[in-house]
Amino acid sequence: MSRAPVLIIGIGNPSRGDDALGPAVVARVEELLAAEIAGGHVETLIDFQLQVEHTLDIAGRETVFIVDASVVAAESLAISRIAADGVPPPFSHMMSPAALLSAYERSFGPAPPIWAVAVRGSTFYLGAPIGDDALAHVEPAARAIVALVRGPRERGVHRAGPATA
Repeated sequence: MSRAPVLIIGIGNPSRGDDALGPAVVARVEELLAAEIAGGHVETLIDFQLQVEHTLDIAGRETVFIVDASVVAAESLAISRIAADGVPPPFSHMMSPAALLSAYERSFGPAPPIWAVAVRGSTFYLGAPIGDDALAHVEPAARAIVALVRGPRERGVHRAGPATA
């Protein structure tokens, strides 16, 4: 079975307030990209946190987006290409996107472009719902990802991401 060229990973815990932004954005992306998902061009994945096992999900892709809540994003949405940090992760179950990329490259060689989609949040308390301010960022974040996924394909380019959009 072939893999979809584009993988969109939503990271976050729905029981921790704005930490649920990654899964919320990916859920909206799934609605907006239903045809691309059905056609096998896009696959989505939601998990609480990045783990070394996600290197296997990255294999065989053309482009990967990792969507997560951020407490440090200057804007409501920031999209940047991930660079490997070269530092082995100290733990096996909590990885940054850069550590995931490093683990991938150590195991498999050159990785596809991986883009971090940081969506600003502010409340991460256990048991809290996503705040209204954070919810306002879901639609713009989802639409930005959709534009990056669709834009290059509409122009005959096969890789998705800010550098080609």
